[in-house]
Amino acid sequence: MKGFCPLASGSKGNCIYIGTESTKLLIDVGIATRTVEQRLSEIEVDIQEIDAILVSHEHSDHIRGIERLATKYNLPVFANSETAKAILSSAASPLKFKIFSTGESFIFGDIEIHPFSIQHDTLDPVAFTFRMGEIKVGVCTDLGLVTTLVKSHLRECAYLYVEANHEPSMVYACSRPPVYKQRVLGRQGHLSNESCAALIDEVYHEGLKHIYLAHLSEECNNPEKALKRVREQLGERHVPISIAYQEKKSDLIRFT
Repeated sequence: MKGFCPLASGSKGNCIYIGTESTKLLIDVGIATRTVEQRLSEIEVDIQEIDAILVSHEHSDHIRGIERLATKYNLPVFANSETAKAILSSAASPLKFKIFSTGESFIFGDIEIHPFSIQHDTLDPVAFTFRMGEIKVGVCTDLGLVTTLVKSHLRECAYLYVEANHEPSMVYACSRPPVYKQRVLGRQGHLSNESCAALIDEVYHEGLKHIYLAHLSEECNNPEKALKRVREQLGERHVPISIAYQEKKSDLIRFT
């Protein structure tokens, strides 16, 4: 299936499908193998068709399920060296790593992948852009600051998957400890709805076909607030916007 579909998004686990007719990838696996299998089947993709796993960074909600899934289906795992070392430090099974360099594009099958650096509290976190023929997709979550580099790479994407993690007022009002609030709101934490909306505003172009708002905090955000912020920012520029859900697969986009 040639398309894109978030299978899970949020602090309880993340996983995204992206693929062409001949190359099919998972971006991060922070959920159980059975859940991956089930949600892939819902979009008519057999887990046996998956060719590889890409890893953005080593936080558990992005890697928790990688070892079991990669071992069960003998899948290569693409990561930069620092992230690979972090995963290996706690892995009980040998994994087949393929190391990429942050900032350098590479080709896998018929997909061109570009991992670029983002600001987050891990060793060497990355976001990705993907090119499949004329189609460009941007996947960018888990960052506390939108840099010039981030904006430059997300320009001209037909499809965007971007973080809208929290509403700052809800973070301040929540019962979490101050260290949590400081982390989330910091430069290496997570993007607010307002920052997400500003980023989308900056990279918007007439060829933008669909936006996913991702990694929403269950406690410090809700879909209505996130959608409202982004739609207000875009004004009369109309583009379909979806929420990337935690407990179920999200809207499937079929590339044509």
